[in-house]
Amino acid sequence: MFIPDDYKSLLSISETEDAIKLIKDTFERLLAEKLRLKRISAPLFVRPESGLNDNLNGVERPVQFDIAAIGADVQIVHSLAKWKRMALYTYNFQPDTGLYTDMNAIRRDEDLDNTHSVYVDQWDWERVITRAERNREFLIDIVSKIFEAVCETEQTVCDKYKKLTPMVNPFFRAVTSQQLEDMYPDLTPKEREDAICREHGSVFLMNIGGALKSGKPHDGRSPDYDDWNLNGDILIWYEPLGRALELSSMGIRVDAHSMKSQLEISGCTDRASLPFHKMVLDDELPLTIGGGIGQSRLCMALLRKVHVGEVQCSVWPEDMLRACRDKGVFLL
Repeated sequence: MFIPDDYKSLLSISETEDAIKLIKDTFERLLAEKLRLKRISAPLFVRPESGLNDNLNGVERPVQFDIAAIGADVQIVHSLAKWKRMALYTYNFQPDTGLYTDMNAIRRDEDLDNTHSVYVDQWDWERVITRAERNREFLIDIVSKIFEAVCETEQTVCDKYKKLTPMVNPFFRAVTSQQLEDMYPDLTPKEREDAICREHGSVFLMNIGGALKSGKPHDGRSPDYDDWNLNGDILIWYEPLGRALELSSMGIRVDAHSMKSQLEISGCTDRASLPFHKMVLDDELPLTIGGGIGQSRLCMALLRKVHVGEVQCSVWPEDMLRACRDKGVFLL
């Protein structure tokens, strides 16, 4: 964890709480308008055998508990990446329309720092697309709409709180993870993200999950929701911490061909028998694009906070709490 020596919150605790609501209300409305999304309800937990939980990098342990009334175990979701696609199918959404929902999750194995919490809150969204829209140009067009929503939300907040000035650059650079490795071969993946964001301000980093020329992927991605050739992370340069800040992980979802290939590459072919995976492999589910946009991450960025605990309630290690108290950082 890193707290700048000269950090002081620009807003009071009361102003911060009001601003969090303003950001969430404004961004949610803009996102729905720009991407033609309808809000629906979503689960907090799912049955393990459904295959709907997000496996993240494949090593994170889901929080699991039994429900006495049904005599079975359930898992608290890591994300709703797969559940949303099933919902689009169930509710019969058509191309150029989609859904969004408030997703709350517990990631018990998260490494806690300025931007990572055990408690995850995000807008999970998903939209039906056509086969012709499964391309990079369409993906980047959707990213541009999300940046528009972020920047318009930021302007709304800055108009109300004059201590804040716009920071997010709406003109982002799209770059692949291989291009990034070629540009900065001697840096780690996270250092590469810092370098490109420091230079360009806003970045859409594409093609995450597959191995690069170095033999390693830029970052881990579950093989059964994003197409590794048509996905990416939305990143911004975050001056208060002097590093890149990820606001969203998103992408065009796997079709039958890419799921089969990615399951084989990842050594996860056993998942092919799960209900969700079988439906993708049998071309029963709609083609979609979707992602998650961190609610607390966005609030943290637009309010110039240096710790995600300043905009959400969670649990932190005692040494982190003590360090924040010593630097005058108030965690909710």
